[in-house]
Formats: sequence, C-alpha cells, structure tokens
Amino acid sequence: MTAIPDPHPPTAHPPRRRRRFLVRLLAGAAIGALVGLAVGQTAPPATAATATGSAVTVAGRGEFKDMKFTVDQTTHLTSQAVTVSWTGGTATTFAGTLFDTDYVQIMQCWGDDDGTVPANPGPSRTQCQYGASPTTDRGSWPGNDYDDTRKVFYSADPTNYGQDNRYGAANPNAPGEVPFKSVDGTVITSGTQNNALFNRNTTNEIDFARTGADGTGKEYFEIQTANEAPHLGCGTPVTTNGVTKPRSCWLVIVPQGHLDLDGKPYADQSQVNAGSPVSSTNWKNRVAIPLHFNTVGTNCALGAKERATTGSELVADAMTSWQAALCPTGTVYGYTELGEPDTRSRLTADGTSGLAFTTRALGADDGTTAPSGTTSYAPVALSGAVIGFTIERRAKSGAPESVQKLDGTKVESIDLTPRLVAKLLTESYRNSPWGAVLSGTAAKGYGWARNNPAGLASDPEFIALNPQFAYLSVAETPSTDTDLITALGHSDTARALWQWIMSDKDARQFLGGVSDDYGMRVNPYYSTNADVNPTGIAFDPAHSDDFPKSDPWCTIPPGTGATDKQCMGDFHPYVDDMHSGALHTRRADTLWKSTWDALANPPVFKSPGPQVVGSRFVITVTDAASAARYGLQTARLRNSAGRFVAPTAASLTAAASTATGSPVAEITPASTTARTAYPLAELVYAAVRPGSLDAAARKDYAALLRYTAGSGQVSGADPGLLPAGYAPLPTKFRTAAAHTATALLHYTGPSTASGGGSGDTGTAGSSSGSETIGTGEGSSGLVSGGPAGDTTPSAAGVVPSDSPSYDGGKAVETTAAGTTPADPASPLRYAVPVGAALGAVAGVGAPFAGGGRVSIGSATEVLRRLRARRGWSRPRGGAAN
Repeated sequence: MTAIPDPHPPTAHPPRRRRRFLVRLLAGAAIGALVGLAVGQTAPPATAATATGSAVTVAGRGEFKDMKFTVDQTTHLTSQAVTVSWTGGTATTFAGTLFDTDYVQIMQCWGDDDGTVPANPGPSRTQCQYGASPTTDRGSWPGNDYDDTRKVFYSADPTNYGQDNRYGAANPNAPGEVPFKSVDGTVITSGTQNNALFNRNTTNEIDFARTGADGTGKEYFEIQTANEAPHLGCGTPVTTNGVTKPRSCWLVIVPQGHLDLDGKPYADQSQVNAGSPVSSTNWKNRVAIPLHFNTVGTNCALGAKERATTGSELVADAMTSWQAALCPTGTVYGYTELGEPDTRSRLTADGTSGLAFTTRALGADDGTTAPSGTTSYAPVALSGAVIGFTIERRAKSGAPESVQKLDGTKVESIDLTPRLVAKLLTESYRNSPWGAVLSGTAAKGYGWARNNPAGLASDPEFIALNPQFAYLSVAETPSTDTDLITALGHSDTARALWQWIMSDKDARQFLGGVSDDYGMRVNPYYSTNADVNPTGIAFDPAHSDDFPKSDPWCTIPPGTGATDKQCMGDFHPYVDDMHSGALHTRRADTLWKSTWDALANPPVFKSPGPQVVGSRFVITVTDAASAARYGLQTARLRNSAGRFVAPTAASLTAAASTATGSPVAEITPASTTARTAYPLAELVYAAVRPGSLDAAARKDYAALLRYTAGSGQVSGADPGLLPAGYAPLPTKFRTAAAHTATALLHYTGPSTASGGGSGDTGTAGSSSGSETIGTGEGSSGLVSGGPAGDTTPSAAGVVPSDSPSYDGGKAVETTAAGTTPADPASPLRYAVPVGAALGAVAGVGAPFAGGGRVSIGSATEVLRRLRARRGWSRPRGGAAN
C-alpha cells in the first residue's frame, strides 16, 4: 500500500506519547458515553415505577358519602368493557322480585360539564343513554317501569319535584319523560323507552347492579364508541381552537338508596319508589367519570398508499393497534378478516393478494398442495381460543345461606374437560333440541335425550369439577347452558377445538356412542360411529374446521302459542365471528328470537333482548383478545398433562414452546404436555409469496413484519402496542420474523409481479420453494432467500425489551410525532456524562492495566453489540431499509 504523505510538518505534531494519550482519552470518553447511554436506555425510567394506569376512583355524596366507585380503565378506550366496582355500600334489598333499595345504575353520556355539581363535573342528564328497558313481557323483569326508564312521576312530596316539573312529573295521568338529546342535536321527548336511536337490544345501560352483603359490588360495563352509538359520538375527532382530539364522554353512576324522591323514607315498603336515575332528585347524587377514547375512524392520512392484509381473526385486535402506529410511515396496512382455510386457498390461487395471516402453511389442508415458488412465513402473534362466559349465581330453593348471599354475583371461573365441551358442541343436552322431551316423553328418535341432563349446569360431570353449581339454578331453555355460541364458517380455531376434543380418550369414546360415567349419551347426529349416526355417515371431528348444526330437529317451541316452527339453527343461532360472540356474551344476548308476536303482520318470532339481570348464563367460543376486550370470564381447560389451565400470557407462552413442524411450527393440543401449557393456544403467521409481488410491496410488508417483531410485541393499551389477550412472542419467534422480513426485503428470486410497485422481475436462477422460519425442531432459525451471509436481523427488526417505556408506551406517540419522550428526571440522566468521564479515566489508565491500543472504531463495535443484546430498534415512526 502506498503511504500517504503527512500534510503537516513534523514540528506541528504533538509528541507521540501525548497523541496516544489524547486518543485514549477521546476513545474512552466515547465508549463510556455509549455504555452510559446503554444503561440509561435499558434501565426503567423513574416514571415507570410509579405508573398507576388510568383507573379512577370517585367518592359518593350525601346518602352515599361512604361509597367509593372505581373504573379500571378510563383512557385509550375503544369498543370494549371496563370494570366498575364499588365499596362502602349497603346490601341491596328486594320487594318481591323487584329491586327495592340500595342498588347501582350505570350509563354512558356525552357533552360538557353541566355545572350542577362543582365538586364532580359531569354531563347533562338529557345526554345520557338510559331508559331502554323492555316495553312488553315484563313479568320477570326486576324493574317497575320508572326506575328503569326516563319517566318522571313522583308519588312523594310534590314540593320536591325540582326541575322535573317542566317534564310533567306532577301529572299522575300522563307521566312525563326526561328527553334525550343526541350529539347531532336530535331531541327525543317521548317514547324514549324504545326510540329510534337506542333500544333494549343496543343500549349499554346497566339498570340494576347489586350491592352484596359486604357492601361491595362489581359490573362489567360495555363502552360504546361512535361506531356503536353514533348519537353519543364518543371518539370522533373534534377540533377546538385548531387542536383535533377524539371526543371524550362520561361514565355516570347513579346509586339508589333507601330514601324516596323527596328525601324521606319510603312510606310503603312494599312498593319500589326509587324512580328514574335521570330524575332531578336522583341525578344530584350521580357520580361522573370522564372517558377518553382512541380516535374513531382512520388515523392515517387520506391518499396514503394501502397494502392489503387478510386472514385470521386471531390477529384482528393486534392489527387494529399496529395500524395506528404504522400510519406515519406513509403506508396504510388494510386488514380484512377471513377464515384461515379460505385465506390459504386465496393466497395459493393468487399470490398478488398480498400478505395473509394463518396458523398453518399453504398446502396443509386436506386435498390442497402448496403453490410453486417461494412462500415466506413469519410469526406475528401468540393468542388462542377460549371458552368465555357470563354466568350469574341464582341460588336454588333451600340453598345454604352462604350461597344465597352471593345471589346475582358473577361466577369468575369454571373448569371444563374436552368431553364437557364436546357435549355442548354436539347439542347433546336434553334441552338443546327444545321440545324434543316434554314431561318425560321423548319425540320419535329422541329417546337418547330423555335421561340426559337438561344442561351443563345440571350435568354431574360438570358439578363434580365445579361444586358451587350444586346449589345454583339455571333457567331451562335452549339458550342458556345447552350449547356454545359459535361463529359461522371455517376456521383454524374450530379445527384446534376439535383436535383438543379428539386428543382426549373420554371425549372420543363419548362421540363414538359410549355413555359417560353418569349415563349421558351423545346426540347421535354427531356420533363418530356410522352405526349410531342416523345419517349412516360418521361425523369426522378429526378433520372438521367448523361447528356444524347437524341435528334436523324442528318444532313449534313449547309454550309460545306460535304457528311457525323453529329449528336448531333458530334455537342456537350463529354469530358472524368470535368478536361478535364475545360481545353478545357480555350483553347476555343469545340472539334466539323466542317471543312469538301474533299481532305482527305477518306474525313472527322476535328477540326478547338480553337475559334478565341476576340469572344470566351465556357461554361462547371466542378468541382471547375479544374475551379480554369485553371483560369475559374464561374457563380453565384441561390440557394433555391433566391440568386445568387458564389462558394467561404465561400459559400461552408455555404452549408456544411445544410448537413443532415445518415450514410452519404449529401448536397442537395433543402436544401441550407441559403442566402450565394452555391447550388452545395458537401461533399466527404472516404468509407472503414474494415472487408474486413487486419490490415496493415486498418492502412495505417487510416493514410491517419488522414492526410486529419489535415494538408490536410490547404489551400495552397505547395504539401500536400488543393488546390484552396476546402474549408477546418468545425471542426465537421474533428473531425468526425479523429474518423473514430481511429476506423478503432482499428477495431476488423469480418474480411474476405485474404491478403495484416497481415491477421488479427478480434475478433468474435464485432459489425458490418454501421459505422457512426455522421454528421446527432441529432448525437453525435462519431463512433462505436473503443475501449471502445474512444471519443477523437489521436494527429495525431485532428483539425488543419486554418492558414498555415511559408509562406503558408513550414512545409510539412521541416518535410518530417526531418528538422524544420527556426527561424521566431520574439519576439515570447523568449516565451519559458520568459514563464519558469514567470512560476517559479508563482510557488513560488502559496501558497501565495491560490494555491494548484503543480506537474510535471500538465505540461503534460496543454500540453494535449492545444493540444486538438489548434489542434496540429504529424509531417507530418509520421503516428502515
């Protein structure tokens, strides 16, 4: 190598020893600063240790001054459920079956503070969604048509009618109603009980919430955005003084006590006189809590390019969150929900459809083959199927006092075996084919049902595992404990559930026609024994990916007086998807149209609305994210190790460790032998056929995969983070996804792309075939198709820290806006300057410690290694190439 002449004369150079001293000083300072930076960024900020989330607690007033009401989440809200709990109350009393004293009513409202309660700002009572109780068939309803409506009529002292005189509160012949005003200005002054904006089937109000003997209570309240309740407008963008924010709303709690509307004790203890919560006398006791929403509608700039994604519902909530964080990249990642089998079929037939979410590889389904050319797979989410439920205790006559005291409270957990779930899915309980057994007499072909339990709650096998149900009563109808609400169509979740059932010997024998230990028999239309099945064809759950309704039973429902028949699909309607199943289970609405309206033209069956408070029993097959979103309780399921396991992040992660197979590692229920593994955990993969896409599309999908493998795996409520119901992907899966993103970005194989980007045709002769992620046994964890020697994910795709930063995820908000998080104001802010100083000292002392020559390049190497170890990534607002 030719030496480069020194441009400076020797006399201008400092002595060699001084030069080395300065180099060591500078290099040591640089390395020390970088190490200090590493310490400062990897250690938790001071604010994280004191974060309390968005729960809010507010005290009552007056008669209810000893009560405290807590809402567990008040920010980052979407269509979901929140927990409302209270302490310091008085136990609810009843007048017969009607709620009498000391209960709680809850509603959602819009608008600014009306100024009526300076100590607790809140909305006007005219802007609250309340009063949509049943208008007919109120025989079993626990209200008196005043406390559960907007009607205002006072039988108490008329001098205390307050502001309700304007609405006709003193007119005993025509009680007035507090009007409802919509966010768009529409005002409804009459007929509010079943108005054009909300009714019994759509409202989220809680008319009656019980306070227990210990003075506490708890309810799960469904929060509605402008999508579900346009008349409230919660979450819609509102611009004030040039600043646009999503519209806030209110959660309003009205406690009802033991005083009449005039503030005096009830004159007639046999009557329920509490009156409407929106009456002026009750409204003065209301407790209002602000609710802050994520923006409803698109968060992305209009005109931004869109990349299609489609597939598994299991990733729906995660994609909704990730989309918001990825908008600043300039690319909108659209998402369309589609059953996984159909998704695989579509991607196999047309690779230009984009990125698809699946739990299995293309060609894994019976009768299908993988397409030619490269298919890239990357794990993006870990979730699972759950049995979610809303069950309230209703004590049997003669039950112990300890059980009676729990009347109306919710059951928090149940244990289920594969055979119990098989009984539900096969419509094998006596009341499932409604009317097939009447007064002990079975219809032709239904003798098998005569001695079967009426439903799950009376099944001896279930009671043996859940002894509390020995003292509980359940309404005997086909829409309570006789089946599971399931989604229509084909899905990998249905397949996994049947696989779990078939992995159990007892369940297999039951489906084959062998009675359980108590004599219960399978509905023969679901028997896996062709000799037992009336169709002559064996049911094949081992190869099923849906929830068939095979029983052809049809009848006029007993006791309805109807002239039309109903069939099993009417008694047990499908829902559109698992999200819908979770929502209807939270509302306790089974969708069965059980009420015959003979006066309609023509006469029809109509829905009676949700089940009556205090005796709800609804169960569904849903996904863990939807169950978490709507606050459903979930069953513990028995795994292959014989343990009952709940769907937690830890149990999902334990199940993921058992995933096997190639090119896509699947979790199979039979293999979840770890004691803590949840048997219905599912890994979701992104599948792409890069040869069918142009370079621009591959680049955009690579950016999505990098995000999902990095910041998208940090749990939290902020947009961009991983919602509840998901477990962060274990390290090996995130690393594999990052490798796939890199390989997709640098793909040079044969291409048939014809548009949507640069039209890159690839490089002839490059490798093709299925591109694996290496999560199967014995694999290296690398992918094919990337540049030679590429074995390390880029900085944008390496594994992130498991802990969110700055109070649970503000990094998404700040980096998207081009700013940085606020200084956490802790001693760690001195990490960089102190590290630089110490590094400088270390650099000077290195020769005396036997250290070699230090160069500035060493600082870069230190930073590279620290990044690789700690999982630092580029800012979330953009994608790195």
